[in-house]
Amino acid sequence: MQQQPISIFIGMDPRERAATNVLIDSLVATSSAPLAITPLVTPQLEQQKLYWRQRDPKQSTAFSFTRFLVPQLMGFQGWAIFMDCDMLCRADISDLWALRDERFAVMCVQHDHQPTEASKFLGETQSAYPKKNWSSLMLLNCSRCHALTPEYVNSASGLDLHRFHWLDGDHQIGALPNRWNHLVGVQEPASEEAALLHWTLGGPWFRGQRSMGGAVAAEWFGARDDAMALWDE
Repeated sequence: MQQQPISIFIGMDPRERAATNVLIDSLVATSSAPLAITPLVTPQLEQQKLYWRQRDPKQSTAFSFTRFLVPQLMGFQGWAIFMDCDMLCRADISDLWALRDERFAVMCVQHDHQPTEASKFLGETQSAYPKKNWSSLMLLNCSRCHALTPEYVNSASGLDLHRFHWLDGDHQIGALPNRWNHLVGVQEPASEEAALLHWTLGGPWFRGQRSMGGAVAAEWFGARDDAMALWDE
């Protein structure tokens, strides 16, 4: 049987276009399977009458809420991956895809991140809440996410969305290995096992954060240079 492409949706913020492009190239370069990659661009979702809520003062990115429209975009069928754009893929995303478990509606790395800083990149507010960063990388079992209608996504509070209150309980949330969402600058320096690097505090594509993460900042620039070199060939 022919394998269908892995459906990946990337939350996109216009301030982080460079990060999005490098992430996409890193996914393609390391994958052993075909990928169907869709950036979530807010104006496009607005044009399609799927997103209409006003920007929340606590909303740090353009995709804070649009990520929860992925099941709708999938027609509430099959599985999909959502990831923030401020990531870099170091391993075959097929290995993450293989972890899908029909017992769960959502699967994610279940961090215990309790931020102490008041702000993050570009002075954006750093909000603290249970399940912080869980929704930054999600394997979504779309047929079990029917609560995420456009009406709900556009009206629910940020806490209800990001704390998965649209599920019947936490027993519907499966745990993924920590390597699939390593928080740069929050957790210990990334080992070779870290499959997805996540610059949740802001990454080296911002002028004032060129060295964020030390060695992995240099790795991001290397990935950017590799992606740009393809255009020069």
